[in-house]
Amino acid sequence: MGAVPKRRISKGRKGRRRAHNAIKIESITKCPKCGTVKRSHFECEYCGYYNKSK
Repeated sequence: MGAVPKRRISKGRKGRRRAHNAIKIESITKCPKCGTVKRSHFECEYCGYYNKSK
């Protein structure tokens, strides 16, 4: 016989376990070089600018 839970997991315990599973909102900034919207800590998809490297 396989593993079977001894008792049912309550809704509260299940909710507390899943409290950190929510989808996070990504931070969005403007590119300092071309002004298009880009994700923070990522290079600009339009011009390729990232932290004075290009």
